[in-house]
Amino acid sequence: MNEIRVGLIGFGTVGSGLAEVMLAQKERLEKRSGLSLRLAAVADINIDKLPPRFGDVFLSRDAMELIHDPDIDIIVELIGGIQPAKKFVMAAIAAGKHVVTANKALLSQEGRDIFSAAAKKGVEVGFEASVGGGIPVIKSLKEGLVANKILSIMGIMNGTANYILTRMTDEGVPFDVVLKDAQEQGFAEADPTYDIEGIDTAHKLAILMTMAYGMNITHNDIATEGISQIKPMDIDFAREFGCRIKLLAISRNHDDHVEARVHPTMVPESHLLAKIDGAFNAIHFTGDMVGNVLLYGLGAGKMPTGSAVAADIVDIARDIHAGSVGRVPSLSYLPENIGKRKITPIAELSCPYYFRITARDEPGVLSAVAGILSSHAISIESVIQKGRKQVGPVAIVMRTHTAKESAVQAALQEIDALDVVAASTVKIRMLEDE
Repeated sequence: MNEIRVGLIGFGTVGSGLAEVMLAQKERLEKRSGLSLRLAAVADINIDKLPPRFGDVFLSRDAMELIHDPDIDIIVELIGGIQPAKKFVMAAIAAGKHVVTANKALLSQEGRDIFSAAAKKGVEVGFEASVGGGIPVIKSLKEGLVANKILSIMGIMNGTANYILTRMTDEGVPFDVVLKDAQEQGFAEADPTYDIEGIDTAHKLAILMTMAYGMNITHNDIATEGISQIKPMDIDFAREFGCRIKLLAISRNHDDHVEARVHPTMVPESHLLAKIDGAFNAIHFTGDMVGNVLLYGLGAGKMPTGSAVAADIVDIARDIHAGSVGRVPSLSYLPENIGKRKITPIAELSCPYYFRITARDEPGVLSAVAGILSSHAISIESVIQKGRKQVGPVAIVMRTHTAKESAVQAALQEIDALDVVAASTVKIRMLEDE
């Protein structure tokens, strides 16, 4: 049996998960591939020895030692971040190694350099674990949906944010309390900025849009808002409107331009995405031939992500064995067919909105706000005002009909400048039930 030797850079949560998967599923992987897949070496600057069950695996503190080892066939990068991850990936490609990574930040920001170098060198880059953890999202888009023009991408792509919003919804707990608890339980990082401010989701959406539309895009091109402004009262008002609040990635393909945005969204309870709770992810594609496709599962975690990395290793090992490296383009589209597409400015988008205005409880406030909205052609569908018995400012909640983002931005700037308004207005976009 031919042996494929793997060099792993990073033995953290995902790296150790990969090692466990390769050990536990060794016999099954051999039966399915006809190959012996061996974790031959690990590089990690933070550990002095590997667990005893990996006693035959070489351990180094120098990633370049693995990269320049002529007996290593595939390099797996699982340290995250941009540098030195990019240096290691580019060095591995230059050395003629195939690469597997789960690094969505690296691919969404530096992917053009990486995929271009890999194509020129004739090596493969696997990145199934970069989006959706254990969910086979990349393979579905790369191969299963190739006969389709992808009309839209929509999904919950960050388990931390979804866990926080789910607990706020089910238990009425404030954002800060849930976040602290999530950090203590290991659901959230010590620095949760990428997760709660939508940046991690934007990284993933950029990767999916590149593959779905054959376009060059980075996360910096995506309009991004997080969930840190969401209060329990917003959750309660959403419930009154028959909705749940989710952090969504949304892209729609309009041929001459594409939408690209990440933001909290009020999703009707009848919509499938409203039912995705806890740390789970769900990605929804609409294709012109296949119609609607929903992929659901654990979007992170040691073993699910390790499973996705192992799947990439098997794919590349099969291609090496069959002499068919490069049979499937890494980004589904051939490199020469990936180009620029116009991204719709967020100011040009239209949808219904939820506003929570914090103002003093005085006569004339509602009419003043309604007058400003009317002057910007924003039509009010419903109004809720509660807390009139409380001391201090009260919340005025409005749900609008479809309005243009540029008009909404201008109107809220005027509303927030009113003397009676005590805090910046909270704005949440609403997803129309499709």
